[in-house]
This record gives sequence, structure tokens and C-alpha cells, in this order.
Amino acid sequence: MTETVENAARADLRPPREKRRRPRVHRAWIVAAVTFVTIIGGAAFNSLPGLLIDPLHSEFGWSRGEIGLAVSIDMALYGLTAPFAAALMDRFGIRRVVAIALTMVAAGAIASVWMTASWQLMIYWGLLVGLGTGSMAMAFAATVTNRWFVARRGLVTGILTAAGASGQLVFLPLCAWIVDEHGWRPASVTVALASLVVVPFVWLLMRDHPADVRLAPYGGTYLPKPAPARGAARRTVRVLFDAARTGPFWLLAGAFAICGASTNGLIRTHFVPFAHDNHMPITVAASLLAVIGVFDVIGTIFSGWLTDRFDARRLLAVYYALRGISLLFLPMLIGPEVQPPMIFFIVFYGLDWVATVPPTLALCREQYGEDSAIVFGWVLASHQVGAAVVAFLGGVARDVFGTYDVVWYAAGALCAMAALMSLVIRRRHAQGDAADGVPDGERQVDAGGLGR
Repeated sequence: MTETVENAARADLRPPREKRRRPRVHRAWIVAAVTFVTIIGGAAFNSLPGLLIDPLHSEFGWSRGEIGLAVSIDMALYGLTAPFAAALMDRFGIRRVVAIALTMVAAGAIASVWMTASWQLMIYWGLLVGLGTGSMAMAFAATVTNRWFVARRGLVTGILTAAGASGQLVFLPLCAWIVDEHGWRPASVTVALASLVVVPFVWLLMRDHPADVRLAPYGGTYLPKPAPARGAARRTVRVLFDAARTGPFWLLAGAFAICGASTNGLIRTHFVPFAHDNHMPITVAASLLAVIGVFDVIGTIFSGWLTDRFDARRLLAVYYALRGISLLFLPMLIGPEVQPPMIFFIVFYGLDWVATVPPTLALCREQYGEDSAIVFGWVLASHQVGAAVVAFLGGVARDVFGTYDVVWYAAGALCAMAALMSLVIRRRHAQGDAADGVPDGERQVDAGGLGR
């Protein structure tokens, strides 16, 4: 009798029988599709701030600095939440964390319809949306990819990374048209609905681990579901303090902060109102930003290819230098109509937008080995803090000077500084994956960013 009970207990730990009929589409691809749609829905809010600066200023009389402060709170919380998002998913599950995050984004967007004071804007847009979108940052895509895929990880990672750009492509022209034709409130409601519509799909189709549905990861072998992880958040903080004692961390974080300042903080937030100042229709300016979203996917893939072949420090220096030069010329290119030089700027800026990510990640891996993913999470946080600062100061500069021109010139100078910072990072050839005998590119990174 005892032997029978023991055999039954052991049977519970065995993988499902291979004889069972396999579905035509592995469940991992369904989870990846839901993740893609979720990131698009969560990214819907990112298309709004630049479109609503002028309408909110006109209706409520709030300064652009006040509106920019709300956007900066959102961006800062997005960056500071991201390093802990994977730990939350390990502890409470992907499905629960993502469903709550989408609901927070929807709540912040819909509540803004009834706001009457600028402090409410900072609560709704800044706090609620910042925490919600931060919980669906890169950690979400990395967690899904690493749990559900062994084969095709690179492909899935690229697709899910592109989801943010796809969301910008979908929602920017749509929200711009709604703002232009019906006002800013329907646009805010549209964003709320986009987030809420995804919640049922997440709850019904998303699963935390392949073992939940008695499957092996795509291309891998069956593994039992691990117990909820504890202490991941503590390690995230410890790695920050260890990295902060090294010079390369501050150089990488400083350069990436300038990257965020010159992309999300400046172009994404202030390009539309800047174009509107120069008599360009809002819908046209938003369409130009959507084009940036198309080309940043191409630029990131190409940058990854270059990073495998050239010194990452020099690539970063070139990217930042060219970006700074292009920003210096932007005030001379903008006008009521889109001319070929403006199209060239948009295409170039799209290619350069997130091209800095692959070489920055490569340098983190080279410098910090198995802690590199966590270090990159904190470097990404600095990216968002830089974006937050410029989102606020850009609005203040427009209020003070009556023009955005000084902002573009200052951003160009900052990019030159980032190029120099990248060049002075010292190489560490013996660090990273080579230090423990694992060939570069073969290390798997788990949901919390810990090397296996």
C-alpha cells in the first residue's frame, strides 16, 4: 500500500505523456501574442503627452512646465519601477501583475477626463500611469521569453521589443486625429479603453509558467514550476550598490540618461508642440513621430548586428555624436510643410532612436558579467530619469523663452558629452561570460535578470 502511494506521488512530478496529441500551435506562441498585444495596449499612453500639452495649456491655463512635470513623474516612475517588475512577477505571477498594471493605466487615463487642477494631472498621469507602464517594461517581455521559449528566443525578444514601437505607430496618428477633431478627452478615453480591452485576454490566455498547462517551453524540456522567488528585490538593490562603486556604471548611466533626455523626454514629449509652434498641423507632426517608430525597429536590429562586429564604445560615440548634430539642425528644418530635409531627419532619428540599446547592453555584460542584466535595468532607469528631467525642463524653457530652439541646442551639446563619456569607458576583456567559461550569447537570463 505504501509503495503504491509513493509511486502515485512520483507520477505527479513527471512531465505529461509524450503520446498525448500535441496542439498545432504551441501555447508559448499564444502567450507571446498576448504579450505583444498587451505591450501595444500599455504603450498607448505614450502617444498622448506630446499631443495634449497645447490643449491642456489652452483649456486650463496650466504652464507647459506644470504639464511637463506630470510627464516627467510618469517617465521617472516607469524607469524606477522597471528593475523591480521582474521581482514582482516572480513573487506574484505574470498574469496578476500585468492585469493590475493595465488597470492602473486605464484608471489614470479615464480619471484625467474629470480633472480640474494640475496636481490631479500629476497623480493620474504621473503616479498611476507611471507605475502601470513601468510594470510592463522590458522585464515583462524578458520574463515571458525566458519562461516560455528555449528555441527562437532572439526572434521573440525582437518581436516583443518592437511592440512598443508598433503601439506608437498605431496610436499616434489615431490619437492625433481624435484630439484634432473631437478634443483631448475622447483621446484619453480611447487610451483607457485600449488598456482595459487587453485585460480579459491577459487573464484568460496568459499563464505564469509552461508547467501551469503541463507543457515544456517551446524548444525545451519539461520543468516543474518553481516556487515563488523571494529576495530578488533585495538582490536588485544590492547589485545597484555594488555597481555604483565602479566608474563604468556612472559613465553608462550618464550617457543613457542623455539618450532618454534626447528621445522620450524631448522628441516624444515636445516635438508635436514644437511643430505646432511652427504652424505644422498636429496630425502631420504625429504621423512623423509614427514614422520614427517604424525606423527605430530597423535601427535596433542593425545596431545589434554592428555590436557583434565593432567596439561598442565607438558605436555609442558615433550614435550620440550624429544625434547631437541632427538636433542642432532641427530648428532650421521645421516648417508648416514637410520638406525632404525634414523627412531625412525623421528617418535618421528613427534609425538612431534605440540603436544605443545593443552596445549599452554589451558593455554592461562585459563589465558586470552575471549581474549585467540587473545593472542594465538600473541603467535603463537612468534613461527614464533623464527623460523625466528634460520633459519638465523643456516645458519650462518654452514658457520662459517662448520658443523651443534653446532646448534643441542644449540637447545637441548633451549628446556630444554622451559621446565623450562612451569613449572613456575602459575595456574589461576578461569579464562577463568569458569569466565563467560560458560562451558569449549562450547565457540564459531568468525573469529577475539573474544569470543561469
